[in-house]
Amino acid sequence: MTYKELSSHIFNKKSYLCVGLDTDPHKLPPHLLKEPDPVFAFNQAIIDATADLAVAYKPNIAFYEAQGPRGWESLQRTLEYIPADCFTIADAKRGDIGNTSSLYARTFFDPDAAGLNFDSVTVAPYMGRDSVLPFLDYAGKWVILLALTSNSGSADFQRQRILTDSAREQELFEVVIKTAQNWAGSDKLMFVVGATQADELSRIRELAPDSFLLVPGVGAQGGSLADVSRRGLTADGGLLVNASRSILYASGGTDFADRARAEAQLLQTEMAGYLDAGVLAIK
Repeated sequence: MTYKELSSHIFNKKSYLCVGLDTDPHKLPPHLLKEPDPVFAFNQAIIDATADLAVAYKPNIAFYEAQGPRGWESLQRTLEYIPADCFTIADAKRGDIGNTSSLYARTFFDPDAAGLNFDSVTVAPYMGRDSVLPFLDYAGKWVILLALTSNSGSADFQRQRILTDSAREQELFEVVIKTAQNWAGSDKLMFVVGATQADELSRIRELAPDSFLLVPGVGAQGGSLADVSRRGLTADGGLLVNASRSILYASGGTDFADRARAEAQLLQTEMAGYLDAGVLAIK
């Protein structure tokens, strides 16, 4: 999916909602356990209930890998079921030396390899350029680089102040954002910024004014959609705001899909209000 197509979907649906498919087999509604593939049955119902409200879906790969071959099959079926007008994210957080990263990229981008054909993959930048570039070799595919995350340990490294070549101090996440833009443009490169880091979004927008940002942490993690939208939206949309648990597990009963839709609808309605007001007017 191209930058222009993603932006178009945001304004057509009046939504920048990404639904995180962090599907835990231990949290599935009991009535689904009789299904041949309970995880896929759950994901299918969630997608059916939210596809008109969301512009992206983000399976967290760990939830599928932990189930072995059965989980991989559920992941493949889920990816194939997601509508074509929705951006797909493999939340894998890969990043290793070049030849290993090449294989990770093939895993998620080459359907003739592992049977997957995601639009994008999350990548950890700690090992530098050669760990990221193999993912950027695929035409039409995106890298979503970890920049400033929501977890409590993010300050251990991401907020460390370092002296740059220009002899001024910057925090490490700022260096990551600036340096990575030498590797690819905003048509292939996004950044992860946690919703609980909304105070930093204005600074991040100065560093990456045209880049899409994947923003997890709204909903169960307590991030503010209003703050994220006010500081992060651009004239092209520029945001994918992820919600996982608050949508997936709104109910543990037979009404789980209806309740998931209701939660997604609340977020989409709020997003539509910001978009209708004009993205520049809310800054």
